Amino acid sequence: MARIHRLVAVAFAAAPLVAVAATPSLAKKCVMAGGEGTGVTTDVAKFMATAALNNSIAGAGLKAAGDIKYDCKYEVVVSNCTAKQRACK
Repeated sequence: MARIHRLVAVAFAAAPLVAVAATPSLAKKCVMAGGEGTGVTTDVAKFMATAALNNSIAGAGLKAAGDIKYDCKYEVVVSNCTAKQRACK
């Protein structure tokens, strides 16, 4: 019976160490990458924003994950777009 109590005590003592050791390998580091573009038309602005986004992801050594989300606004005579996408190591 004492052996079982000792085994349970060792297991409870070791559990946090196992959890901490396993955490970094299981965690996937992701960020929200972005790029901005300006153009005469919305299509040109989206193209420029996508190019800037891709440069941002590649420059950080990340890989794109998920869909690209655009936020475009027409200001005076040009369109400004922001492209955002999740990127992970």
